[in-house]
Amino acid sequence: MTDLAARFRQLWDELAPVGRDERSGGYLRYALTEPELWLRAWFREQADRRGMPVHSDGNGSLFAWWGDPLAGDAVLTGSHFDSVPHGGAYDGPLGIVSAFLAVDELRAAGVTPVRPVVVGAFVEEEGARFGVPCLGSRLLTGEIAVDRAAGLRDAAGVSFAEALGERPAGADPALLGRFAAFVELHVEQGRALVELAAPVAVASAIWPHGRWRFDFHGEGNHAGTTRMADRRDPMLTYAFTVLAANKEARLRDAHATVARVAVEPNATNAIPAKVTGWLDARAAEPATLHGLVEAVRAKAAERARRDGTELTLTEESATPLVGFDGGLAKRLTTLLDAPVLPTGAGHDAGVLAAHLPTAMLFVRNPTGVSHSPAESATDADCAAGVTALARVLEELACR
Repeated sequence: MTDLAARFRQLWDELAPVGRDERSGGYLRYALTEPELWLRAWFREQADRRGMPVHSDGNGSLFAWWGDPLAGDAVLTGSHFDSVPHGGAYDGPLGIVSAFLAVDELRAAGVTPVRPVVVGAFVEEEGARFGVPCLGSRLLTGEIAVDRAAGLRDAAGVSFAEALGERPAGADPALLGRFAAFVELHVEQGRALVELAAPVAVASAIWPHGRWRFDFHGEGNHAGTTRMADRRDPMLTYAFTVLAANKEARLRDAHATVARVAVEPNATNAIPAKVTGWLDARAAEPATLHGLVEAVRAKAAERARRDGTELTLTEESATPLVGFDGGLAKRLTTLLDAPVLPTGAGHDAGVLAAHLPTAMLFVRNPTGVSHSPAESATDADCAAGVTALARVLEELACR
């Protein structure tokens, strides 16, 4: 094991137990809950060790500065701490641990940046607690209204503002204007790098994607006394819609997932009065994504008419096709001699790309599995990711 790989493992082991569920082996690191708050305290401690003052943007995101925070033209890197329910260890935290280690590498090499280097930890990237992904970056850039963000509620009814302890500040053009570029390092969510025999890649684009809520209303009734012909069962409409989404996505070489459902009254011996399902849809092209969602909506609406139920469709979030800054991506690809990969996953980098030059680095995931305890990366590949990120930061902040 190299010295850098050993130092990565030492730092990584400080985070590894936090929020891990013993039953599933996955992580429960919901935004602004105890495990994620512990990790935020760890972030401040790491920054303090390195003499990097930490500032919050008033929305829950943290920024640690190596250099003058008011100097401008800063190079931002980092990621997020929160996880999907029972997700893997690397999605998010890898980018933050790698950022601090990259700073260490540059300092050890005697590098003094001409422009500030900033390590960021964005809040609620997964959207697993309050329902809107990349909430921190959307607030910072003004892509979500403060009132809407403040009123978002988790499953227990706690609002984002209550969890944050204050009303979110919203867009901060002055802070955003201090950044000249953003580079996010992330574990690969797929196994292309295994096939390419490469430890690190540069991202080319993020597929357009979004989340749509399907509310199916019917008539609650007794499971034992209501004749089949008399039922207005929204579960039937929901079940048909799940199958329709799968079929329509396959026809378009797109992705459709319905993995979250809420049922009222959720009793074994009661016909539901309401069923709500959430569709996650993604495609390589915007037109394909639009066609997919419209086809699912049309089939669900037709089935609702047949079932005697009602359908309401609500778009909860949508991210357009994000092509990362062509000049920056090409520059990093040449610098690192790395392959270029698209991704179907959403990231804070996808939000920030509309506001400043942005790039992403991927670290090889040998299992190809993500949002699962099976997500992994070797210490050697993580060290290669740190080395690549340090080279990128030196290129962008020191020349």
